[in-house]
Amino acid sequence: MTSNTTKPNSLQPAAEKAVDLFDNWFDPIETEVRARAREFIEELLRGELDVALARPRYGRSQRAGNEARVGVTGHRHGSRTRSLTGTFGPIEIAVPRARLSTSVGGTTEWKSQALRAYQRRTLAADALIASTYLAGTNTRRVRRALAALFCGTVGKDTVSRTWRKVKSDWDAWNTRSLAEDPIVRLILDGTVVRVRLDRKATSISLLVVLGVRADGQKVLLAIKSMGGESAEAWRTVLDDLIKRGLRRPEFLIVDGAPGLDKAIASVWDGVPVQRCTVHKHRNLFAHAPERLHDEITADYNDMIYATTPEEIEVRRKAFIRKWRLKHRAVADSLEEAGERLFTFTRLPPSQWRSVRTTNAIERLHEEFKRRIKTQTVLPSADTAAMLFWALLASGQINMRKVDGWQTLSTKPIDQPIDLAA
Repeated sequence: MTSNTTKPNSLQPAAEKAVDLFDNWFDPIETEVRARAREFIEELLRGELDVALARPRYGRSQRAGNEARVGVTGHRHGSRTRSLTGTFGPIEIAVPRARLSTSVGGTTEWKSQALRAYQRRTLAADALIASTYLAGTNTRRVRRALAALFCGTVGKDTVSRTWRKVKSDWDAWNTRSLAEDPIVRLILDGTVVRVRLDRKATSISLLVVLGVRADGQKVLLAIKSMGGESAEAWRTVLDDLIKRGLRRPEFLIVDGAPGLDKAIASVWDGVPVQRCTVHKHRNLFAHAPERLHDEITADYNDMIYATTPEEIEVRRKAFIRKWRLKHRAVADSLEEAGERLFTFTRLPPSQWRSVRTTNAIERLHEEFKRRIKTQTVLPSADTAAMLFWALLASGQINMRKVDGWQTLSTKPIDQPIDLAA
């Protein structure tokens, strides 16, 4: 009788047993690319030095015809080895050295413009590290995720230093002048995130302002972390924009928060304001039992998405009459919004889709929260605001032009719809 067993052979060498995943994944293409990267970088640096000295290695100066040494600005003196990590991985390169003559008769060490002093990573590598962090993970996970690419040369400290570089750009963005930016429209909204404050998880509000330029391109203007969406909080945001030179906008789109309305009235009274129709839709639901939600939605959409101001007026009156009898709280909630819910009718119909709602910011909120959901609680309020900005600044989130941008130069008409019911 023959018995089969899966017991490993005790005579098998230990080295043959310990085979980790990817150990045998040798890639000749990657190896050759890294070797060629070294050659290319070294040739780039040698060519840069040739230009600085006005002559190739072992060659005479070309600045003064055939004269032997007239015009020579310095001399080479060997090379030094530098470690450089890029998207091609870590490599060792030989950086040429030279002394350049100065105007006072001395010499100074030549410095490459392509490879900065003390630079150990390419800008593309730093961007990759920062982008991975922005994808919604922490420093240790970034290190593990990029371990194979960088062969262990990037640790969590490197990730932290790279992130600090991003912060310096964030500080500059927060103080930039807006005086020359042709902003014609603003979209304002806030969202709540959880951050760590005094070692405790705390909810804060991120107040976001998007601008629309005269050519229709959306651009992030401000992102501030505040304790809430009070009038004082929004006034701080708006005052900062005005201080940096923001012009008086021609049109505003808001979520309907009372604090924001008060802040706007104090700085831009008289500017047409559109209240987000999606926020009002949700607000109507809060005033009615769930079994009525589908019917409210049908009547509301029939009114909001009518094709002409006249049709909207007729359907609004019908909505008010019907819901005053069926469930008065719904009708009262709609009337509370007043004409601000229909300010979009004062613009050309081609723009209605882009001005009816704050969806442009809502999409950013959703994407931001999707990226940070693995972290649950962010390290600080400042980090939350900076992360939001960096997602756009790094190109991970792109914003297109608003619908109907071709008619942005058309001013709102002075005739609002008739609110009589």
